[in-house]
Amino acid sequence: MTLLLSTLATPIGNLNLIADQHILLAANLSNLKALKESLGADDAAHDIKSVAKIPVITDLINDYFAGDISALNSIQVRQPGAPFSQAAWKAMRKVKPGAVISYADLADRAGSPAAVRAAGSACAKNAIVLIVPCHRIVKTGGALGNYAYGLSKKEWLLRHEGAL
Repeated sequence: MTLLLSTLATPIGNLNLIADQHILLAANLSNLKALKESLGADDAAHDIKSVAKIPVITDLINDYFAGDISALNSIQVRQPGAPFSQAAWKAMRKVKPGAVISYADLADRAGSPAAVRAAGSACAKNAIVLIVPCHRIVKTGGALGNYAYGLSKKEWLLRHEGAL
């Protein structure tokens, strides 16, 4: 099996993607080295082929930036992580475009209401930016909180989705 690697120009910068056919394994706004390092050991063992676009996934991301803010919901994902992180990422995917929840809400939805710091850590460790929408998680009271790629990108995404 060969994984597919593509870089997509978006309004918030180049979005790097790695997929196993129609399952997105990694997405970032930084660099290819970090993207490859975010793969699980099993996936990292496969060859990676650069392509102009990844079937289905590239189209859905383009649809999102063109205004179909629910298009990302159709993308399947897989990333390595501890059980709480997996639960937090699953809970993030349930936050509808145009909505935000707090880190405390995320901890609660992931099954550990007291694990607010762990919820923040799950956001920071998220290897599939945008599709696993850590940008929809904010501080209690509504302050944006942190975002690995800069608050201006988080703000842009939330405005694009109608949350701000």
